[in-house]
Amino acid sequence: MTILPGRRLGPYEILSAIGAGGMGEVYKARDARLDRVVAIKVLPAHLADRAELRERFEREAKTIASLNHPHICTLYDTGHQDEIDFLVMEYLEGETLAQRLQKGPLPLELVLQYAIEIADALDVIIQAQTGCGAAYIPYFS
Repeated sequence: MTILPGRRLGPYEILSAIGAGGMGEVYKARDARLDRVVAIKVLPAHLADRAELRERFEREAKTIASLNHPHICTLYDTGHQDEIDFLVMEYLEGETLAQRLQKGPLPLELVLQYAIEIADALDVIIQAQTGCGAAYIPYFS
């Protein structure tokens, strides 16, 4: 399911597609109430009819809403309209890692900085979901 620019989901007007992954499609949108740009993650129609995936989407929203971390997007809102479930999140301007790597390899100090920032954010997420940090989960040991 592709949502075309100009379509509205509640007060959010879709501006353009950003990307897609296994559990969602992401769009750049404008919040008409607060006059700001946001990112909207939509649960695709082919997944929305599966109760366990809708529940997973809802759990994701609750987990994100409970987090406050500089390297995790803020969740602003959730919604359901015309059989479309969606999350409204902070929109971050910039290039993707894939786009940056097309310019050449990253300096080692930047790779280490990114790795630390990502690991720190993952630890916060794991703590929110399990009640303990990554160091205490066998997979990460």
